[in-house]
Amino acid sequence: MNNERFNFDEIIDRRHTHSVKWDQCPSDDVIPMWIADMDFKAAPCIMDALKQRLEHGVFGYAQVPEEFFTSIINWFDRRHNWHIDRNWIEYTTGVVPAIDAVLKAGTKPGENVVILTPIYNCFFTCIESNKCTPVEVPLSYDKDDYSYSIDYEALDKALADDNTHTLLFCNPHNPAGRVWRKEELLKVNELCLKHGVTVVSDEIHCEMMMPGEHYTPFASISQEAQANCVTCGSPSKSFNIAGLQAAFIVSSNSRIKADINKALIDNQVCAINPFGLEAFMAAYNHGESWIEQFNEYIAGNFSLMREMMEKELPAFHITPMEGSYLAWIDVTPTGMTSAEVTKKLLDDGKVMVNDGIMYGKAGDGFIRINLATQRSVVEEATRRIINAMR
Repeated sequence: MNNERFNFDEIIDRRHTHSVKWDQCPSDDVIPMWIADMDFKAAPCIMDALKQRLEHGVFGYAQVPEEFFTSIINWFDRRHNWHIDRNWIEYTTGVVPAIDAVLKAGTKPGENVVILTPIYNCFFTCIESNKCTPVEVPLSYDKDDYSYSIDYEALDKALADDNTHTLLFCNPHNPAGRVWRKEELLKVNELCLKHGVTVVSDEIHCEMMMPGEHYTPFASISQEAQANCVTCGSPSKSFNIAGLQAAFIVSSNSRIKADINKALIDNQVCAINPFGLEAFMAAYNHGESWIEQFNEYIAGNFSLMREMMEKELPAFHITPMEGSYLAWIDVTPTGMTSAEVTKKLLDDGKVMVNDGIMYGKAGDGFIRINLATQRSVVEEATRRIINAMR
């Protein structure tokens, strides 16, 4: 890593740039803290790669080069001690299309797909679009320290159903912010092997770690886990390049991988645009220093928001944010529903957040706040939230 320092405090006006995050706000005086989208410029290494590609001037169909695959292999080997074989990798346009294709390849209509809720809302749509049934296993919530853990007894029961063959997993977890420990992953894998259930693991948030936290790829915990797991990932979330649409799928099972490849073709998500390729490779080849500094900055944003709320808004119980940039907050002590709180923050505070109910029944009573923005914006939004709830 180099010694270059990056300016995450720089304000970038994203209004009226066709931004989902900013331009779906009901008015220009609203601060958007909802959809998982950053307000920072992409890393300079990505900007340089895109400029070079732009200057070429021809933007026809792109062939995925070997460098795409080696960038994945080297990144995960270097940073996460996960050794990926070149032949295990497929490419696609995004992690949600990847999950949809994997479910299409590995499930039949009418089957159950188990999820640990609250969970990323697109899990529900992917399951339902494949005509399967989402089976919610709520995470255990500790009301004393506001932390989450896996209810293994409930998970065991759900996986034991004869109509269940897939666990759709989130590692690290969105929206609860958990970075699963290796021993937790081993227990999940043990239960899945016991019941003959395949793990499909969404690991798009894997690079965003708070100080002292360590991401463990599900497939890396054992040979058995590698053989029984399909991993979906991308640098898109960590490096703010989701709009460029490039992702990957890893499966060491040649039969499953062939079925996934067919599903990608059937779903018409088997090509990547030239800008997506360049951004993807630049992030994994040269983006390490940027992501380390980004994580430091987000940790500072979280600390600022937590300190302000603990002092002036103790009715908001903030769960520990081990990973991602998404704060998950228990608002039940206010005596209001999460829908009421969400509306009040928008109407009275001019701050747009996510209502936890969109992440499953276990998310009712919670809100999700996106902290991937400039610190001055986090401070102003937090102040508005505090004043609105007063």
